[in-house]
Amino acid sequence: MIRFIHTYSAHYKALLRLGVPIVIAQFGIVVFAIADTLMVGHHAVEELSSAGFVNNTFNMATVASIGFALGLTPVVAALYGRGESEAIGVKLRNALVANLVTSALLVGCMLVFYLNIERMGQPEELLPIIKPYFLTILFSIPFLMLFNAFRQCVDGVQDTRISMWILLVGNLLHIGTNYLFIYGPGPFPEWGLLGAGVSTLSVRILMAAVFAFIFFHRKRYATYCTGFRKGRVNRADFVQLNKLGWPVALQMFMETASFSLCTIMVGWLGAQELAAHQVMISVSMLFFMMYMGMGSAIAVRVSYFRGQSDRLNIRRSAVAGFHIIISIALCCSLVVWSLHNHIGAWFTDDPEVVQAIPALVLPLLVYQLSDGLQIAFSNALRGLTDVRIVMWYAFISYFIVSLPVSYCFAFLFDWGLPGIWFSYPVGLTCAGLLYSSRFFRRTRA
Repeated sequence: MIRFIHTYSAHYKALLRLGVPIVIAQFGIVVFAIADTLMVGHHAVEELSSAGFVNNTFNMATVASIGFALGLTPVVAALYGRGESEAIGVKLRNALVANLVTSALLVGCMLVFYLNIERMGQPEELLPIIKPYFLTILFSIPFLMLFNAFRQCVDGVQDTRISMWILLVGNLLHIGTNYLFIYGPGPFPEWGLLGAGVSTLSVRILMAAVFAFIFFHRKRYATYCTGFRKGRVNRADFVQLNKLGWPVALQMFMETASFSLCTIMVGWLGAQELAAHQVMISVSMLFFMMYMGMGSAIAVRVSYFRGQSDRLNIRRSAVAGFHIIISIALCCSLVVWSLHNHIGAWFTDDPEVVQAIPALVLPLLVYQLSDGLQIAFSNALRGLTDVRIVMWYAFISYFIVSLPVSYCFAFLFDWGLPGIWFSYPVGLTCAGLLYSSRFFRRTRA
């Protein structure tokens, strides 16, 4: 045991130093969605159901945008490990352009989805609420992607606190403007769910602008800014970032898409089921984003050691990161289980929705080990820039395995909403086993 602690203690410390600010920042991202859900849920249950549909749909685009930006992190971290500071600024310039191009593609795809909402089988009374909220979130995607590019660059040079503070302050503003625009106190308009969308759009614009200002005016980043100004958008860097970014984006997109497509199935069950599903998705995103924060730290450390060709510490960093993620999962699971009879009342006053939620807590907790496994080792593979195979593993796990199982459990076995939730551990376990086996094969001595 002493030898085990000695082997991993330095990695635990380094990962926690990097990862805790990222975890807090990721937690802040989830608070955006949870603030909408909590505040809208107490305004009207129809708005909670509409928020559930739109937020779960946009999770595909949001997570894909985060995934694309994550392709920058291993590039920057490897350059940082070799001391090539000005080159980092050049990569950032190309990453900003690549992220804007990608945001245009994502907006186009989501616009096609918007034009076909009536065909998705959702309750007809929700469509007038869904549509304007959908458009406000749509317009915020380019600003989210600019923010992500700055964030991944700064995380790659192991300065993870800046993102944390910007997101924490942004969340405070988001909650405040949510209150003003949803409920309309005093002279403010009572916009309901649309107000939550306007708040999200405004805060995302502000956060991107603040991050850019800090990057170009802080002394620590002066060398990177020099490289940014001297550098040019070039084909080699643009292609490299796309080769790394798109497989990660598609991997994360397919995982999130399987959840979002399940949300469409939930809509077939009814508005109350959709509202209950949205509440538990909000809770599950707390787990997911915390794991993703530590997963990002794993990718940075693996990339750093890859730049030094240190295979032993690459392997130890990934394993230590997995240990930390599982510890987070166990602690959070105990908290959620102890509160499972109270969660629904925090989000809505509708008794049917509140009654449906406890049945979803057990499947949520069951899949946390699998989720931690797949996040730890998919990020370790990202740190190795081994991302193409991860994309195909995700396709197998989430589209070939998870989605058909969801349909069977919910409709053929007649398990309803709990059946959809019990299908999630199946796909996540498949992904985790594929990613981890690939990583250990790649890092075999």
